[in-house]
Amino acid sequence: MMPEFGNVLEIVTAADPGMVRSYNEDSIATDAEIGLAVLADGMGGHNAGEVASRIAVVTLMTEMKRSFACHKPHEVNGASCARLAVKMVKESSARANAAIYRTARSQPRYAGMGTTLVMALFYGNRMTVGHIGDSRLYRLRQDRFEQITRDHSLLQEQIDSGLISREQARYSQIKNVVTRAAGIDPEVETEVHTHDVEPGDIYLLCSDGLSDMLTNKDIHAALGSLRSNLPLAAQQLVQLANDSGGSDNISVILVRVLD
Repeated sequence: MMPEFGNVLEIVTAADPGMVRSYNEDSIATDAEIGLAVLADGMGGHNAGEVASRIAVVTLMTEMKRSFACHKPHEVNGASCARLAVKMVKESSARANAAIYRTARSQPRYAGMGTTLVMALFYGNRMTVGHIGDSRLYRLRQDRFEQITRDHSLLQEQIDSGLISREQARYSQIKNVVTRAAGIDPEVETEVHTHDVEPGDIYLLCSDGLSDMLTNKDIHAALGSLRSNLPLAAQQLVQLANDSGGSDNISVILVRVLD
């Protein structure tokens, strides 16, 4: 492991199929040692969504660990650390996209499958996030709660263009129409950004099964009141989404930066 990428993190996860679906097409994985959290929300019939999300998560975790093994500590000192993190996130995402696309092309029952994804890599006093689609990353810093990622969705484009308000968007019939997904095309652009982190920050990665059921205000209230107990906070978020209808799979990863 590269010390420069080290971080003292508390990571908890929670997942539930929801109140409508009998199976979960989301996939999640974490590795506190290298500071990595990954979440994917699959799409496609005949269990293809589950296959796509699992391929994405397994490929991302494998490729990121391989990247860590290939680089020595002296290669990632200072500013080059963030550049390397961005490179790792982009390259691993590209390989995940290619793996899903190849599988879909080679096996007719998986034709057209794809997945959204969001991944966060924590290192030093920074975090690099990469995402495709509408799976999200939020940050709770002291009492300020904000959405860090911007959805790649038709609904987000309507909001940005002023066609509808955020309040109207809550009741839209096109919530699940994404404009970008992994595995649909031979190549896809992963949006990647780097942010400073502070001790005490709490980061939430989630599928739209949570964000479609709860407002940002609801999520903030639940996470803020239970911030001292992350396992309970994760369970409460899932429960609230189910109480609000649970119309989709619900997956949650919470990461607290301890040092």
